Amino acid sequence: MKFIPAQILYFTQSRTTKRNFKLLFTFTLVLAILVLIYSVLFHYIMLFEEKEFSWITGFYWTLTVMSTLGFGDITFASDLGKAFTMLVLMSGILFLLVMLPFTFIQFFYGPWLEAQSRAKTPRELPENTTGHVILTSFDPITINLIEQLKKYDYKYAILAPDLQHALELYDLNYNVVRGDLGDPETYKRLRIQNAAMVVANNDDMTNTNISFTVREISEKIPIVTNADAENSIDILELAGSTYVFQFMKMLGESLARRTLGMSMGANIIGKFDELLIAEAPAMRTPLEGKTLVQSNLRKKTGVTVVGLWERGRFEIPQPETLINSTTVLLLAGSADQLKKYDEVFSIYHVYHTADAPVLILGGGRVGRAAAQILEERQISYKVVEKSQKFIQNDNYIQGNAADLDTLNQAGIKKASSVIITTHDDSMNIYLTIYCRKLRSDIQIISRANLDGNISKLHSAGADLVMSHASMGANTIINLLKPNKILMVAEGLNIFRASVSQSLAGKSLAESQIRKQTGCSVIAIGKKNKLNINPEPSILLRKHDEMVLIGTSEAEKRLMDIYQ
Repeated sequence: MKFIPAQILYFTQSRTTKRNFKLLFTFTLVLAILVLIYSVLFHYIMLFEEKEFSWITGFYWTLTVMSTLGFGDITFASDLGKAFTMLVLMSGILFLLVMLPFTFIQFFYGPWLEAQSRAKTPRELPENTTGHVILTSFDPITINLIEQLKKYDYKYAILAPDLQHALELYDLNYNVVRGDLGDPETYKRLRIQNAAMVVANNDDMTNTNISFTVREISEKIPIVTNADAENSIDILELAGSTYVFQFMKMLGESLARRTLGMSMGANIIGKFDELLIAEAPAMRTPLEGKTLVQSNLRKKTGVTVVGLWERGRFEIPQPETLINSTTVLLLAGSADQLKKYDEVFSIYHVYHTADAPVLILGGGRVGRAAAQILEERQISYKVVEKSQKFIQNDNYIQGNAADLDTLNQAGIKKASSVIITTHDDSMNIYLTIYCRKLRSDIQIISRANLDGNISKLHSAGADLVMSHASMGANTIINLLKPNKILMVAEGLNIFRASVSQSLAGKSLAESQIRKQTGCSVIAIGKKNKLNINPEPSILLRKHDEMVLIGTSEAEKRLMDIYQ
């Protein structure tokens, strides 16, 4: 019922609808005149046959014949009457059974449904809406970002210019507002002045238009955009974008940095003030086969193992946790501590030679970005690409990555790592299984376009999987909470928490925070100075601030127990 006034308003104000009503009225008038003429002719032909009926009976006969009901209670006896009956019947089929339904649907029912749809999808947000995030596209990054926004109680609105797309999102219970991406009035209705951020992940020209339009209305609101082309970065910044990312390039670079020997040990994936977070694969290092307590990592390097990835599954480290060849260590430490880690373990990671290149399957944007990083680090690589237009130099091999001869030509038998970068997750799963079958000892790093396929790729044999959607969403969510939260992976956060009254005066060991919550204290802030990887004997004071790492569930347990 609440949409009826909006529908009526649409009918009364739309120029197209007014024209449709005129056409519908004209058709109805023609049909009424035709029925009147047939009724008069019926009366006179019946008089010709020496029969007399009332005028009401004439209208009754005309309508029953035109509608093909034909009760048969009134019939003509003469050939003239029968010919007239056939004329009325044929015109009835044409006008009532063909043209009338079409006209009604075209000029009345269709516009009425459109009015319902327009009234169903909102065109503005409530006036009191504040602190929300405006999203201008709907893609895997947006889907992942919405889930993260919900976790941190951020409101959002998806701006959809197409009515049908808006209705589909509305039916999926997304918060959607319909409007033109380049219209300033649209953003005013979205309460842009009170918004926390605008995220534009469309094509480069559309993103430029959005940034320029939003910046005309608000000079302060952060605008996050994605750039497909390198030369679009400057244009987007000039248009008003606060942050410009190349998510596909970032993904390719991240995949390349995780190959054996690439970064000589620890790959820095996040920064929290002076605290650095890094990943380090254990494959082909002296850490393989040892437990954490046997590795003696903290004593040798000063870094703390705050977590482990085991084929995509995050584990809280325990002294007896075994480090396998597929284990990826999540390290926390200062720049000097991570440098020490590299000095101790980097010598075990140098495997790439001209005879043992890194294989990159797929020469699109992600594959090219990975190849560029490897080339800058002077690491030998081969790119297998099916399309001729992506072939750039002698390191590219044209062919199907699923073809054994092509892989042999690229060096699959000697390669130490393979990076799978295609935009089709089904193909990535297939290639992962294929490469694992060919080489049981090779490091396989794969791209996942949808988060739901991460576990499948690990099950297929991938050692590391990076999600394009998670990486983009994590990058954006970290901008919303600068220096308050750092999301290092899906569901894994670094965050701040004040020392509560129940913890004050206890040592870190006595607090048993890790045992009770699953969170690990990786730094303690004392008088604006960050003590990274504090000793278990350190005392917690009331005004200290802890920096912890843990899953979303562990963070909630910490707040419930100690706040």
